[in-house]
Amino acid sequence: MWNEKNAPTDRGQAVALIIFVLGLGTLLPWNFFITASQYFNGRLTENIISNGTSGTSPKNYNYDSWMALLSQLPLLLFTLLNSFLHQWVRERIRVPFSLVGIFFLFSLTAALVQVPMEPDNFFSVTMATIWFINMFSAVLQGSLFGMVGLFPSRYSTLFMSGQGLAGIFAAVAMLVSILGKPDESSAALGYFITPCVATLGTLLCYLLLPHLEFADFYLNRRQSDIVEKELLGSTEKNKKDLEANGRIDKLEESVERSSVLAVFKKIWLMALCVTCVFAVTLSVFPVITVRVKTVYGNYPDWDKVFTCVCCFIVFNVMDLAGRTTPYLIQWPSKKSLWLPVAVFSRLVFIPLLMLCNIQDSKIALFHHDCAFVVIMALFSFSNGYLASLCMAYAPQLVQSKDCETAGSLMTFFLVLGLSLGASLSFPLGKLV
Repeated sequence: MWNEKNAPTDRGQAVALIIFVLGLGTLLPWNFFITASQYFNGRLTENIISNGTSGTSPKNYNYDSWMALLSQLPLLLFTLLNSFLHQWVRERIRVPFSLVGIFFLFSLTAALVQVPMEPDNFFSVTMATIWFINMFSAVLQGSLFGMVGLFPSRYSTLFMSGQGLAGIFAAVAMLVSILGKPDESSAALGYFITPCVATLGTLLCYLLLPHLEFADFYLNRRQSDIVEKELLGSTEKNKKDLEANGRIDKLEESVERSSVLAVFKKIWLMALCVTCVFAVTLSVFPVITVRVKTVYGNYPDWDKVFTCVCCFIVFNVMDLAGRTTPYLIQWPSKKSLWLPVAVFSRLVFIPLLMLCNIQDSKIALFHHDCAFVVIMALFSFSNGYLASLCMAYAPQLVQSKDCETAGSLMTFFLVLGLSLGASLSFPLGKLV
């Protein structure tokens, strides 16, 4: 009989560490492609040499816009598909298959660093890679969010913290490549080999997880709850009959989940909140934030790393801090009206960031670097904290047998928020 009071201890916090690593692995693809913008734009603007002449005008591929579009579309479509797919394809098949796919595509990207290609061909291959790698990421995120929902809520917070570390991982890799000053080819090769190794590590962690006693206890809770429910309504004699006839095993094999719509009705507020959190974030980050310039432009070394440090690293460090904080304190509660109020109050960051020291802007109000850093810190901390709360609360609003469905739905609405934010970034970018 399943009872949380009988749960074994998480020895050495091994399960906590593995779930943290799984969170890291889910957002590596997005972060490594978005921070490699300079490399991809450099490859695409190389002059084409033909007929013994060079100097043809570089073609504007608009990589950043296409990268955003072809990242969010498959994430949105396949996250929604995963909400239904999990009812027919087991999570233990979906997760390894997705990780192997991501590893293969990162390996392909790393291999192409050393392969001379025409910009048109390189652009086509890169866009196809971005599409498929985000397709696998969507299935991976939805599956793992559902699985993590079976554990106590603090493990959902750890998973979100791991996702936050993925951004720091990529941002630091970008900073090292800027400061290291190796040849561009070697820097890019090392940059893309890193997520290959990390993806393999994520796969090994996932395969190890079911063999840990603490994880096995919670991963089997869905079946145990169904058995317990039927046994509670049976007489002592019936219970013995069920055991004698193997009925318990049959019950475990026939776990019936609630419909997707029924689960959505229970978690709709959390879904709306997480959509709003990421819509606000992606509407200005990075399209607006990367345009902010330092007031110390006469210092070339600082000017060179300003965007990397004050935009990407500050954002990702504070986002991770926000994602980790619910591990210690969770306020507002899942039933408090202060939660949606806090979520929608983040809209104030859109005008605040647009009023920073953006190049050629006529409406700049916050000129100093410190003002930008403070606004970015609050912006990113609130993003991580509120998103983590929403993702941790949603599985608590449904029965354990529906945790995976709730996790998949929440991931879909998370990605919906990213897509809405990316769409809003185009008109907002033209205003500054």
